[in-house]
Amino acid sequence: MTRKLAVVCSLFVALVLFAGLASAQTVVTSPYRVDYFSNANTGGAPDGTLRLDNDGAAGGNLCADIFVFDSFEELSECCSCLETPDGLRTLSINSDLTANPLTGVTLATGVIKVVAAATAGNTCPVPNKISLVTNGEIQGWATHIQNSNFAITETASQVSYLSGTEQKRLAQQCGAILSVGSGKGICTCGTGTGD
Repeated sequence: MTRKLAVVCSLFVALVLFAGLASAQTVVTSPYRVDYFSNANTGGAPDGTLRLDNDGAAGGNLCADIFVFDSFEELSECCSCLETPDGLRTLSINSDLTANPLTGVTLATGVIKVVAAATAGNTCPVPNKISLVTNGEIQGWATHIQNSNFAITETASQVSYLSGTEQKRLAQQCGAILSVGSGKGICTCGTGTGD
């Protein structure tokens, strides 16, 4: 009987400790969007687009922190664009997201990541720090220029969840671009909401 009581007490203590730790941590799990582009800056191919919308769930303005990676998984450009609730922003793959690469090498294919972040006094500085917002979410859609006759398809951007490690890595890489890029590696925000 004493052994059973000891086991039950141990389980109870472990449960209480686990519940306490879970409630003590305030972690903002933030969905972010991931997409790709192909045949950018290619002769005869149309321009692709990335469309973004703040769905309003956070109750105010957000920054769309944008990170553009080349086909070697290196950050080529980053920027942050103001997103008002229910406003639509349209970015050109060729003119806004790949026109100012850090290395000077024009991209044809790559990956785009978009993180919903807090504004800084209703502005969106280049994201060398990412401050997540509870319920902050940016919806995204992108056109893709396919290899066969440059056919255009459009899909919703894929949803992923931002780990603390990825959040820190994105901010550090963009911060490095700010430090050494001399203006290179900073994308532009296209047209639409918040202009």
